[in-house]
Amino acid sequence: MTKSEAENLLESFIENENLRHHCRMVAAAMTAYAQKLGKNEQQTHEWFLAGLLHDLDWEKHPDAHPNYALTEVFPQYDLPESVTEAIRAHAPERTGKQPETEIERYLFACDELSGFMHAVSLMRPEGFSGMKAKSVTKKMKDKRFAANVSRDDIRQGAELIQTELATHILFLAEVFESNP
Repeated sequence: MTKSEAENLLESFIENENLRHHCRMVAAAMTAYAQKLGKNEQQTHEWFLAGLLHDLDWEKHPDAHPNYALTEVFPQYDLPESVTEAIRAHAPERTGKQPETEIERYLFACDELSGFMHAVSLMRPEGFSGMKAKSVTKKMKDKRFAANVSRDDIRQGAELIQTELATHILFLAEVFESNP
């Protein structure tokens, strides 16, 4: 699946602009990490696809997410198994698949944190510019702020990629500042 085919699939399946934005943020995060880790062009593309398509069925089939996309949508497309397995592993409580491979661990690590950081950026006049890890971790302590975001998943994600949470936050803040 090409980048434009993936974008077209996203556009046709997700109407909510906020959810589209989230998917694009996770795709940018995954692409940046793939490049940082020295992945080749094909692998980087797979990481992009996993990020972009990970929540494809969330809007229309929230109770069946991500299983609906995995069984009903993705088989119609030429998606690498690494991509579909990463998408399966980003929601282990729904699929039973824990994130094990590198792409699976990074997708898990980028998903919840991206959404949370977006919420933090909306509270700041300068958005992601100059965002500090401490301001994000401070907001994590406020259970009412972005209450639907799992703080445990954010912490577990950083552990899965063997990165300090502050380092992970700062890396993503740089990515998101240059890919708003």
